[in-house]
Amino acid sequence: MYNDNPTLLSIKNIDELKQGEVFFNEQTEKEAPKGKKFYIESYGCAMNFSDSEIVASVLADVGFSATRNMEESDLILINTCSIREKAEDTVRKRLRIFDKVKRSRPGTMVGVLGCMAERLKKKLLEQEKLVDLVVGPDAYRDLPKLVSTVEEGEKGVNVLLSREETYADISPLRLDSNGVSGFISIMRGCDNMCSFCVVPFTRGRERSREPFSIVAEATDLYERGYREVTLLGQNVDSYKWKNPETEKVVTFANLLEMVAKVHPDLRIRFSTSHPKDITDEVLYTMRDYENICKYIHLPVQSGNSRVLELMNRTYDREWYMDKVRRIYEIMPDCAISSDIITGFCSETEEEHQDTLSMIEWANYTMSYMFFYSERPGTMAARKYEDDVPLEVKKRRLAEVIRIQSQVSFKNLQKDIGKTYKVLIEGDSKRSDQEWKGRNTQNKMIIFPKKGNHQPSQYVQVKVTESTSATLRGEII
Repeated sequence: MYNDNPTLLSIKNIDELKQGEVFFNEQTEKEAPKGKKFYIESYGCAMNFSDSEIVASVLADVGFSATRNMEESDLILINTCSIREKAEDTVRKRLRIFDKVKRSRPGTMVGVLGCMAERLKKKLLEQEKLVDLVVGPDAYRDLPKLVSTVEEGEKGVNVLLSREETYADISPLRLDSNGVSGFISIMRGCDNMCSFCVVPFTRGRERSREPFSIVAEATDLYERGYREVTLLGQNVDSYKWKNPETEKVVTFANLLEMVAKVHPDLRIRFSTSHPKDITDEVLYTMRDYENICKYIHLPVQSGNSRVLELMNRTYDREWYMDKVRRIYEIMPDCAISSDIITGFCSETEEEHQDTLSMIEWANYTMSYMFFYSERPGTMAARKYEDDVPLEVKKRRLAEVIRIQSQVSFKNLQKDIGKTYKVLIEGDSKRSDQEWKGRNTQNKMIIFPKKGNHQPSQYVQVKVTESTSATLRGEII
């Protein structure tokens, strides 16, 4: 799940984010102690937004308070992503803006966090000279010491990857303004070596967080009024934790059940799943617990077997289709979304057609769709020629978007007349006379306010119409 646009500290639904939109708990800002202030923007996957909450907690422990006004901040941070070239270009533009603020306010520190920090540390520090701090995703505990190093006139750098760090003992500072939904990081890193992806190099090897701390965090969120948690990991289905004393192994299916039992009114979502790792045990657990949402993000990347082999996805077209069939067999009402890359190395027009047909066959409710962007250091960059012209990549992407839009619209049309349990998230974007919320299938529903309902409450909503991306309905 990916987005190029920034937010301050955390967001609820990444696919809804607008350029420059920030979510911030004003109550937290007002109650923060007087002292140094930090401003942070996050780009990329949901893990980055979750990491920013960890960073906020680490800084709060040493007296920093958050601000959404970078001009008054003592420390400006940007949490970065390297998965696409566009993301890195966006970050560089933001850094130039931060540099102007720094020049106008002597003493202001600028830092780069996350995946781009690890990959481009030398260039950012020595060649472009736009930053004072470079901190990798496993070094956030070190931020206070690194800030002190910068204050003493040196550069602060720590991009070392860890085989153990999960930040399990750090309570993230929740600055999401709606107080309804929160992220919980359950694992870090990735052992899959997809040929197009930089994540294994920038976030390190997989390690799973101790499950009881995850349950404790979910319980705390519920007790504070949150009614939805999203379990996060680069590949959540490969979650595996072994008790060092009993040798008992906790799988992702076990963890899902443990979190679901926190309270029936606490909804559980998760992201992202790798097709090779999602098991029948996970699917049956989803089926058996009403509060585990019937929605799976199952990236296909390409619908063609040869391209999938070049991508090192470890499955072919037929195997993926069998997995989708199994999901629908166990949970007929489950919604599936996907990630799709067009124009991968040597992809032909016929192979591109396989991707288009997969969208229709799998009946994806939505997809994150991109054209291929070669990332330095990946297997694809080392082994394959990026030989599909940019204009062809973009044209194929446009075709993918068009087909997905048609499939999404047909999906929404089928929901007209149905009634769903919807969690109220807050006012709709267009009117404070309407609520917005999602059903178990992760579909957004807009409906007029009625009665004394409030955010964090569940209501039954009957769908009356649909737009190209949203359902509309009324409380019954």
